[in-house]
Amino acid sequence: MNTRVLRTELKRSVAPWAGALILTTALAFLHIPGGMFARGTTAWTAQWTSLALWTRSLLFYLWPLAVGFGALQGLRDHRSKMTELLATTPRPAWQRAAAPAGTTAVTLASAFALLVVSGAVQVVAHTEYTHLGWLPISLVAVVSLVAGALLGMGTGRALPSVLTPPLLTMAAFAFTALLQSSLGRTERDTASGFPVTEPNQLSLLSPAVQEVRNTLVTLSASVHIGQTVWMLGMAATGFALLVAARPRTRLLALTPVLAGAAIALLVLPSAPDRMYVVDKAAAKLVCDGPVCVTKTQQARLTDLAGPGKEALRLLHGALGTEAPVSIQETDTVQPEGSIPKWSARTVSFDFDDSLIDAAKGGELTWALVGKGLVPGCSPVGWSGTGGEDVARTVAVGWVLGDLKSLPDTVESLRRYVDGEARPVWRKFRALPAAEQRSRIDAMRTAALSCKGDALDALTGGASR
Repeated sequence: MNTRVLRTELKRSVAPWAGALILTTALAFLHIPGGMFARGTTAWTAQWTSLALWTRSLLFYLWPLAVGFGALQGLRDHRSKMTELLATTPRPAWQRAAAPAGTTAVTLASAFALLVVSGAVQVVAHTEYTHLGWLPISLVAVVSLVAGALLGMGTGRALPSVLTPPLLTMAAFAFTALLQSSLGRTERDTASGFPVTEPNQLSLLSPAVQEVRNTLVTLSASVHIGQTVWMLGMAATGFALLVAARPRTRLLALTPVLAGAAIALLVLPSAPDRMYVVDKAAAKLVCDGPVCVTKTQQARLTDLAGPGKEALRLLHGALGTEAPVSIQETDTVQPEGSIPKWSARTVSFDFDDSLIDAAKGGELTWALVGKGLVPGCSPVGWSGTGGEDVARTVAVGWVLGDLKSLPDTVESLRRYVDGEARPVWRKFRALPAAEQRSRIDAMRTAALSCKGDALDALTGGASR
């Protein structure tokens, strides 16, 4: 398609409006103040993979919009009452269809590319970890938008009714919503008895992806391949419907999308841990002595190293040979709802933990000491406040020789924990030194194994 044809089609088609609406609404979603798109290490402008996954997640409504605008474009010949006239021209039908289809594809691809570029400019300023592993995620998103628009165009031409665009848009939205919720999720109970839901194979037929919960998680190669096959089959069906003139031909045009779905289901993984996988390159550790972070957070190592080494020194002075010898950002992804597993020799932490995220300088040292003593036993994906926070505050006070307020982003929570910790601290400090150490050891054993109550161990069972 030359530039003259492209300019003409842009003037005659709804493609520019579709591209503008997709770009502006997506940017509005991503810039909602306090929204989940801008939180912590998984913010859409924090890492390349997060950028790709968050923009891809918006396809739950962008894709139905593309389908609806495509259907509206497919009605153009019918609205102008030129269907019969165009059928008598010697120019092949596929050539006539290629111009509006190509214009729509270029416009939607450009709109999504601008969306990604707007985030990429900010990602460059926020991370030192650069890679191309995110690119397939965004390329499949582009293919999905184009395929949806072509399917809409073909359906609009095959069913030339003013009701086709709105009905098709609603059907597409229901499709993505169901695959992201009930149809695409499987309920189960974890080994510890907590109910969770996880994606199943059907969810991968949706052009959208689930929300980003960890910077180390990406989509597997088999997901990229299966979704690409499915979307190419959809695009082929849409273009075939756009060209077809007879009912039998239109029925045959459904073959590519059905074949694409069948092949995709053979390729797409069925196990959740093979859908969303850990990016091993991103999880590689970068260290400054005994303090390590993942490659995604290597820019934060300089600010962490000093407080981290000081925390290890304080822990060694208090615990002796039982103290941790290293501090490490968590480089694995445990299943949602599972009970965390901790090591006595390593202080594990997550930059999204409110205790770590809110701390700087000396407070970061205290927070790391606290994580080394009471790392936390809330199931993965869950959060809670109570005895562990009180025990952690008292234990850090024991190491430092004085009760300190541990950092947290919520001031009311901080005041609550401090208020609960003061009476426990006074009773604890009244005990003989040997008894204090014995209770600290018992508390730490319960906290690391997640098989007991840390505060009960610290208070000798008197916390209740």
